[in-house]
Amino acid sequence: MARRISLREFQENLVKRLAEARTGDRRTLLGVEAGEEHWLVDLTDTGEVLPVPPVSHVPLTRSWFRGVANVRGTLYGVVDFANFHDHPNLPVGGRARLLLIHPRHGVNSALLCSRTSGLRSPEEFEEIAGAEDPRPWVAGKVRDIQGTEWQRLDVVTLIRHPRFLEAGISST
Repeated sequence: MARRISLREFQENLVKRLAEARTGDRRTLLGVEAGEEHWLVDLTDTGEVLPVPPVSHVPLTRSWFRGVANVRGTLYGVVDFANFHDHPNLPVGGRARLLLIHPRHGVNSALLCSRTSGLRSPEEFEEIAGAEDPRPWVAGKVRDIQGTEWQRLDVVTLIRHPRFLEAGISST
């Protein structure tokens, strides 16, 4: 049975690991899973990773827009990252996490992910030659030594893409 840790312990551990990433250890990528897909996010594009707080539903929005969450007094739009890619909605309990987009990008968005896979080094992966993806926010595909395929997430392209920005549905 997994040992339960407090949010404070989790955040302290994450801060320690982020500090290590800034020093000699080049673990500059955060691995997350969204349904069946594995994603790598540059740490400079992440704000925080946290267990999913209560999310308030917003009417007349797409199924992948799960609602808004209050994180220490700031509201974040929560995007179900798996459902955004046309996969089933993710459950919000258990290992699910919110990945907050870094505040420097000027959006209060959070990606709902199935779980985090830890900090990774770019050297742990090899490029998959000729791997094309129709999604413009996929900045490339790589494979780890276990043979798992990962997508590199271009956060800036994602948060500027019209599909991501148009969470509302028309009532006509």
